[in-house]
Amino acid sequence: MSDITLRADTGRQQGSRASRRLRRTGMVPATLYGQGTEPVAVAVEGRALRTALGTDAGLNAVITLEIGKDKHTSIARELQLHPTRGNITHLDFVKISLTDRVDAAVSIELIGEPIGVKDEGGIVETVSSSVTVNAVVTNIPESIELDISALTVGDSVKMSDLPTIEGVDYLDDPDQTIATLTLPASAFAEEEEELEEGLEGEEGEEGEGTEEGDEADSEGDE
Repeated sequence: MSDITLRADTGRQQGSRASRRLRRTGMVPATLYGQGTEPVAVAVEGRALRTALGTDAGLNAVITLEIGKDKHTSIARELQLHPTRGNITHLDFVKISLTDRVDAAVSIELIGEPIGVKDEGGIVETVSSSVTVNAVVTNIPESIELDISALTVGDSVKMSDLPTIEGVDYLDDPDQTIATLTLPASAFAEEEEELEEGLEGEEGEEGEGTEEGDEADSEGDE
């Protein structure tokens, strides 16, 4: 877990027009709430925010939010992004205690080269790249490794295959697929082409036999 300090200013005007003006100055509007206190409208410097969320911990970084002389331990949640530029336009900071358990999305890192890739020419298709966990904030893993080296074509790995981590509970459906190993589309196209050629050959042989039988029947009639 990362522990980062971020300064926040209070007293910002609320509303979409005021927020646009604020963002033009390089600040990002945000709200601090939690632990039974009233929500507080704040603003943080955009570049410092990107740095805070750019560590390996990502959104799960523990952020000490400084508001004047007060310090609040928090995590960032509910990020709103600009539809085209992708920069953060608003977010929430949730007050926490370092002993609190929280839900968090953690990335899944697939490791190892599958047998089906090396020996069968297969490809790995990722279905789910993260898993939702529940853990004490200081015990949230930065990522979770899953070894897929034993996979062959047709195999898949599910949430139930993730390694057990003490103090970390997985919240997603255990049967949810993480990744599958399949043949590339070109391989299926080749198989279909070979099958079609085989069927055409069989039809041709059947047709020739029928013509010979017809000629024999004609001679017998004469």
